[in-house]
Amino acid sequence: MLTKTQIKEIREHLEKAQNPLFFFDNDNDGLTSFLLLRRFIGRGRGIAIKSYPELNASYYRRIKELNPDYIFILDKPVVSQEFLDKVKEDNIPIVWIDHHETEANLDGINYYNPLLNKDKKNEPVSYLSYHIAAKKEDIWLATIGCISDCFMPDFYPEFLEKYPELGKKSPKSAFDVLYNSEIGNTARILDFSLKDTTTNVVKMLKFMMKIKGPFELIDESNKPKGIFKRFNEINTRYQELLNRAKENIQENLIYFQYGGDISLSANLSNKLSFEHPDKYIIIANQKADFASISLRGDNVRDLTLKAIKNIEGATGGGHRDATGAKMNLDSLPEFKKIIEKLINEKN
Repeated sequence: MLTKTQIKEIREHLEKAQNPLFFFDNDNDGLTSFLLLRRFIGRGRGIAIKSYPELNASYYRRIKELNPDYIFILDKPVVSQEFLDKVKEDNIPIVWIDHHETEANLDGINYYNPLLNKDKKNEPVSYLSYHIAAKKEDIWLATIGCISDCFMPDFYPEFLEKYPELGKKSPKSAFDVLYNSEIGNTARILDFSLKDTTTNVVKMLKFMMKIKGPFELIDESNKPKGIFKRFNEINTRYQELLNRAKENIQENLIYFQYGGDISLSANLSNKLSFEHPDKYIIIANQKADFASISLRGDNVRDLTLKAIKNIEGATGGGHRDATGAKMNLDSLPEFKKIIEKLINEKN
């Protein structure tokens, strides 16, 4: 957890910012982190980062377009040095809140990460943002962010007391809530809406900045036109891929490759990890000339870093048991061979 001093500092940055620009990771933890802080100060624009694995320099153009006086980076483990240098040259303060390990040059950046504190915990950024904003009415947003990141927050009983019809009593894990409750279904609506066009994502963000509670989101008649339609479209594709992935169950792992412009690798790997906690999960999305890979399993980060070590141009990283990687498509067979070998040796 962040210290009281760190929380106070972040609040001061937020209150000082008159035209803040929030860059957040393109998942529910990043999204709800932005919403929690945006609803706290009542101003600012948000941009979902769709580049992987880093917030790259192409996003600098949005800074020139929107002319912010503060930059907030949420739930992003890698930010290109070129992007950081350009923002520093413009003398715009950067506040970066994260919970991943990073090797970035943090000189001149207001960087906050619980992994650097004494207890070295890595609560999701949505959990940190909830404590920064301290708005009890947004506990449902924080819960969505946390369970989507496989983290059971200590405020879950309080959420359940306020919204008993949305949660699950005595859940076994955060993913038990995510996959077996109404708040979990609500989380998937938000998650899949991030995979829409930029125009529709902006509409969704504006809607989410204003609503007073989860029932406004659950009520289909209240949603911006297209959100539920898009959810059904993507959910159909998701269920199809999930069924195909289950045909690839091996002794120690599930390895599945698919193609398409919409990446559902993290969604698939999380669900399969929940259903098969004893196996390693490797889901690769082939897109143009590169592959994006989502991996789950016991200390899979170490295995991922070993597997990509000698693969030219490959990048990867993340949490201990949940990581991602990216590489040229023609390197994927080599990666598959290496990672399967490492998994078999470990078992």
